[in-house]
Order: sequence, then structure tokens, then C-alpha cells
Amino acid sequence: MSEPTTLLRVQDLTTTFKIPGGGVVRAVDHVSFELRRGETLGIVGESGSGKSMTALSILRLVQPPGETHGGPISFNGRTDLLELSERDMRAIRGAEIGFIFQEPMTALNPVFTIGDQIAEALRVHKKATRKGARAKAIELLEAVRIPDPERRLRDYPHQLSGGMRQRVLIAIALACQPVLLIADEPTTALDVTIQAEILELLQEMKERFRLALMLITHDLGVVARHADRVAVMYAGRIVEQGPMRQIFDSAKHPYTQGLLESIPGGTPGQRLRAIEGTVPNLANLPSGCAFEPRCPHRFDRCLTAPPPAYDVGAGQRARCYLYDPSRV
Repeated sequence: MSEPTTLLRVQDLTTTFKIPGGGVVRAVDHVSFELRRGETLGIVGESGSGKSMTALSILRLVQPPGETHGGPISFNGRTDLLELSERDMRAIRGAEIGFIFQEPMTALNPVFTIGDQIAEALRVHKKATRKGARAKAIELLEAVRIPDPERRLRDYPHQLSGGMRQRVLIAIALACQPVLLIADEPTTALDVTIQAEILELLQEMKERFRLALMLITHDLGVVARHADRVAVMYAGRIVEQGPMRQIFDSAKHPYTQGLLESIPGGTPGQRLRAIEGTVPNLANLPSGCAFEPRCPHRFDRCLTAPPPAYDVGAGQRARCYLYDPSRV
């Protein structure tokens, strides 16, 4: 019997934060998507759109006063990650779901060597003995193309360049051979050349270890090169999702269209297009569509309530009243 192709299914995931005065901020608002085995899903959007918070919510790493609701989150044969005990969830983090944080200098412990930190990941999940952990750590550093890995095991994070530190984070995330790797803005603060190397390395590791990859980024160029499918987030909601090529060739949501039109590369000397207005305050969202104040196609119904997701193509959905079948 073949294993199911869907590895992760997220349904109606919502993460809220209570704020002074009795208000509630929805950092993640009824987010639903699927990730298939061996697939790369690009989650894209501006800063503050809810991309990273979605990943933290799946891993149940949201800190108080944040609260995660909704679901279920089905993963690798489990019915709902939100219902697991913290002990069971700890067994999944790192072992079945690897996570690459945005900033390696803060994610790595400055007082432990690189070798100790890789070995700890292996021993916590009982993937190696103390003696075997060193050999495995060397193997992992070789896999992520760190030169002279035996010597580097004794280095501390501050002794490595930014690109090297990011490679170490990838090695730690891969240590227990997870089936899903979540990379949260993995090229932040790196120069362009190193960014390309890290992204190519992620692609190589994905193919070598047969991983599913959730790639969180604000860079549409990264999504175009590496993603199979795309989910576009705005103000805590997924406003459009579908196959990468369809999204880039035929975006339906006005926000996605605006993002694509703002990419440099048009006629030399031509003024860059920008999306008018600013991202709304999550504590004071419009009563209707969150994008309505900035949307060039808005009409009266956009003011009434947040739109549901409509089918707009093969496997493509958009939260926009323009595609309501009942609209005349």
C-alpha cells in the first residue's frame, strides 16, 4: 500500500494575541493549505503578513500571550498536532520537522561549539550515541559543504561567517533526517552570492534526503526558482495559492498582481510600480477584505466581510469577491 501524498494539511489555523484594552490581534487568520511529500511550498508576503507566525503555530512554538486555535493540523499520519501532549510534540520537532531560523547568530548558542550543538540534536532524539554523534556531525558538515569539518566542530558560532552559520543551522535541521524542513527566510542578512549558494544547498538537500520543504520568504524571485506551489499571505490570511507557474502567469488576487508588477526588470528608465497605501494594523483591520483600502478593483461588497476562497483555476484559489460565481 503506497503512502499518502499529503504530508501536512493545515485547516483553519488561527493564532491570536490579546492586547491592552481587551482587543485581539489575529496574527494568523483561518489559514488552510496542504504540503505534499517531496514538494516545495513557497509562502510569500510582506513583513508582518503572518508567514513566520504560521510556521511557529504549526510547531506549537508560539509564546504567551499568543494562543493557537482552529485546526486540525494533520501531519505524517497524525490526526492533529494541536491535540498532542507537549512531550509528544517535542519528539516531532527536530526529528520529523526540521526548522531553520531566520538569524543563525541568535539561533545558535554562543557558548557551545558547533560540534556540541549538532551532537545535542542527535542525542536528544536518540539518533546517535555520544561517540557516534561526533562522526555523524562531521558527516553532516560535509553534506552542507563546510570545509575541514573536523576542525570546524571545535569552532564557536562567532568564529564562522554568516553563510557558514546558516549552513550549520541546515546541518542541525537535517541531523535527524526529518520528512519536512521549514526554512524561515533562510537568506536574511546574507549577501547575494551567499544567498544563492544557500538556496542551491537547500534544493540539493531536499533532493538528497527526499524532503518536503516549506520555504518562507518575501522574495518572489526565490519562489519562482525553487517552489512547486505558492501561498501568498496578507494581513494574516492566505489570499491566493496554487501551482507556482499558474500564480506567476495568471495571478488572480489584486495583491498578488501588485506584488508581481512591482518586481524590477521592466523597460529601462521606467518608473517602478508600487502598491498604493500601507499594510493595515492587525489590531484594526477593515471589516471587509483586508486589502480593500489599497485595492484598485474594490467595490461595495468588499466592505461587508472578509471574502472566502474561490476556485479560480486548476488547483488555484483566491480570496477575492471578483471571482464570486454569483456576481453579475
